[in-house]
Amino acid sequence: MDTHANNPLHGITLEKMITELHAHYGWEKLDELMRVNCFHVNPSINSSLKFFRKTPWAREKLEKLYLSYRATHTK
Repeated sequence: MDTHANNPLHGITLEKMITELHAHYGWEKLDELMRVNCFHVNPSINSSLKFFRKTPWAREKLEKLYLSYRATHTK
């Protein structure tokens, strides 16, 4: 039995989430939505990756935002 069948984030990398959200919202809107410094001070994909890999509560918040985004922008 596939244990990842019910995980909507299975196979989606952190980099893919950040890249898609940045492409859709931009850094300013991401900062407004999440209120984390990696989106506020000199934002970049690399600084965001470092931050979210080290900060579980923020990664969880990012994952929720990504799932919400995907639910409204996919069939």
